[in-house]
Amino acid sequence: MIDSHAHLYSEQFKPDRMMVLDRALEAGVRTIVLPNIDHSSIDGMLALEADAPTSCLACMGLHPCSVGKQWERQLYEVEEWLGRRPFAAIGEAGLDLYWDKTLLAEQQAALRVQLALAKKHGLPIILHTREAFAETTALVREAQDGTLRGVFHCFSGTLAEAEEAVALGFRLGIGGVATFKNGGLDAVLPHIGLEHLLLETDAPYLAPVPHRGKRNEPAYLPLVLRRVASLLGRPEAEVAAATTATTRALFEC
Repeated sequence: MIDSHAHLYSEQFKPDRMMVLDRALEAGVRTIVLPNIDHSSIDGMLALEADAPTSCLACMGLHPCSVGKQWERQLYEVEEWLGRRPFAAIGEAGLDLYWDKTLLAEQQAALRVQLALAKKHGLPIILHTREAFAETTALVREAQDGTLRGVFHCFSGTLAEAEEAVALGFRLGIGGVATFKNGGLDAVLPHIGLEHLLLETDAPYLAPVPHRGKRNEPAYLPLVLRRVASLLGRPEAEVAAATTATTRALFEC
């Protein structure tokens, strides 16, 4: 299996990071995609990739919650890094209107730049859309020229939103929310083709049941797999194989 979204470089894993990675491997999670947050997370992310080059894939981008008045300077650094070495994707990028709506214009401008970078470098883009699905898809639709691809990470929207994301040529990242009693994905996933889905943890956040409320980690990905397979009425092995193939194709890993 591939964990298509985990912040394993987070300070929350500082005491036992390599043990967390060992547990992931023991659980069958062979590859972990590491989305970047901002300039402060780059060194830790790249150090982890260097320590575990066969397991961890670094991405490069600017998270919407890190977009401030100096967002252009931060994106210059992102672009510089993209010119220095390969990355698996652009991201984590997108819009977040949950915490703060006052910087929407700056977030939109930063996302437009990162959508352009994804096309320029031929990379997928990892999209964060908390409380901002419509606003994000409007920008994706504006940028889509047939070459743009990526994933709506931590998807927890409606069936109509899922269908819209798929119609835009994107995949859906499914994580711990699928295991929540009122997560809502039981009304969505049975109607979406397996070929459009990726599995993720978003560790250290959004741990699946029965670990909800605790620190999440990639070793919990089989719990997401089990729930998705149950909702789809498909064998776990089939879902694992299909989502792994889709993830490998998207990130070219």
